[in-house]
Amino acid sequence: MQIAQNSVVAFHYTLTNDAGEVLDSSEGREPLTYLHGAGNIIPGLEKELEGRSQGDKLNVKVAPEEGYGEVQEQLMQEVPRDAFQGVESIEPGMQFQAQTQGGPLMVTVKQVEGDTVVVDGNHPLAGQHLNFDVEIATVREASQEEVEHGHVHGEGGVQH
Repeated sequence: MQIAQNSVVAFHYTLTNDAGEVLDSSEGREPLTYLHGAGNIIPGLEKELEGRSQGDKLNVKVAPEEGYGEVQEQLMQEVPRDAFQGVESIEPGMQFQAQTQGGPLMVTVKQVEGDTVVVDGNHPLAGQHLNFDVEIATVREASQEEVEHGHVHGEGGVQH
């Protein structure tokens, strides 16, 4: 069976950046399972998996606009240190959930300068090319319930 709209796909992967550093991998774990066409994985990878079959191996380079987007400068902000009430020590790399007009947003502390904290609401992989080394483990047709819910159920997916 080929990967198409509403296929349940399980695949092993290694994700590296352009410097060759491993950012994530399924090595030693179960394969990543998703519902094809439901927006469960980044668009650039999903597009490259279309039409592939169980056992296929491929290398995919995903540009930022088809991955986690370009870096948006407006998501970098300086906030007063007292906005982090109850947090004793604020260090670069720490992550917090901020409440914004558009809803909750994960932010990463980039810099702490006196009473000012610089936070970044961009995804940590925004602006980067993503290099995937992929092997398709299984492909099957999704159940009607999986299609209706927009995600995989059972093994490798959500347990309801």
